[in-house]
Amino acid sequence: VQLVESGGGSVQVGGSLRLSCVASGDTMGRYCMGWFRQIPDKEREGVAGIESDGSTSHADSVKGRFTISQDSAKKTVFLQMNSLKPEDSGMYYCAPDCRLGAVNVNSVAYWGQGTQVTVS
Repeated sequence: VQLVESGGGSVQVGGSLRLSCVASGDTMGRYCMGWFRQIPDKEREGVAGIESDGSTSHADSVKGRFTISQDSAKKTVFLQMNSLKPEDSGMYYCAPDCRLGAVNVNSVAYWGQGTQVTVS
């Protein structure tokens, strides 16, 4: 399984970004896929997840601003991020896991390389 994230960048407060995660191997359809972020010296935290049936969950900190979606045919998971705040800055990862909040990175089987988001 390989996960490749893209779409990060630098954006002003209030701006938007759309992250993408392309999955190779037998991931989508078998796993719940999630987006996680990590700030230096803090635990990696799940911010959004999407089940194979399309049902979604979002952390309270991003609810109403971020939206997770997927294109199963293209094995791609998206994270649309609107109304960005400085505290949204960090490295964003996708993974076959849908937990919200802090997670132990060793408890997830696969991670992508991440994509950096900077909001200032």
